[in-house]
Amino acid sequence: MKSIFRKRLRAGSRDEMTFVEHLDELRKHLFRSALAIGVGAIIMVIYNNFIVKKVLMGPIHSDFITYGYLCKISQYLHLGDRLCMTGIKIRMQSNAVAGQFDVFFNIILIGGFILAFPYVFWQFWQFTKPALTSKELKNSRGVIFWVSILFFTGVLFGYFVIAPYTINFFANFKIDDNIENIWTIASYFNTLVPLILGAGLAFQLPLVMYFLAKVGVVSSAWLRKSRRYAILIIVIVAGIITPPDMLSQIIVSVPLIGLYEISILLAKRVEKQQKIEEAQWS
Repeated sequence: MKSIFRKRLRAGSRDEMTFVEHLDELRKHLFRSALAIGVGAIIMVIYNNFIVKKVLMGPIHSDFITYGYLCKISQYLHLGDRLCMTGIKIRMQSNAVAGQFDVFFNIILIGGFILAFPYVFWQFWQFTKPALTSKELKNSRGVIFWVSILFFTGVLFGYFVIAPYTINFFANFKIDDNIENIWTIASYFNTLVPLILGAGLAFQLPLVMYFLAKVGVVSSAWLRKSRRYAILIIVIVAGIITPPDMLSQIIVSVPLIGLYEISILLAKRVEKQQKIEEAQWS
């Protein structure tokens, strides 16, 4: 990739940007991104009652949509109540003077980022775009759409699948029956939010591997060779956060394994394109 210090075409100029100009351009994009996150945070504040009580506190309630669907799947497969989860009965507390305010501030900030993610990524793309050749721009067409789709798909997967399993696991885990689980709201949200945001970022795996393959860092052969280790890690993580039954582990593991397989296909496609280009040049 050519240097991102290349100056944008202005009246036919192809001069390179100075370091100060480069920082000034970066500052503009960061400022616009911060404004977008601020707007998202305002939306979170306006709908805070719904977001906190219905969304973020949703996995602890028995009427959470995931639990109903899991019970239906369990009955359909004639597994009885093995997959059923009915929410958790656990006490929560705030043990700091500004504990609830700190949690609320983090919720609106992270929520604002999630809502503004497509625009934030677009600003990042606008900043790096001048460094790309016309051919690279053509090959990366639609990147904002796909990055956004994968991010929100990951967020939904993290919220509806990973988070309920994780919350239920820790709520029911006891080293002794005499020890009662009493969570602080900070620990609850600090567990839930990274799961949701992390899943959104994890779903970027295919695109990350695609660009790494473009620059020659990874290859489809290396990804295939590492497949067994990747699957093992995914299954172990799924086994930790889900109940001890095979179907629950499959529900969490399959989408992540599927993303890895898509990454292999994309890397293979990149290599095929590079071979065609090399043949044309030779």
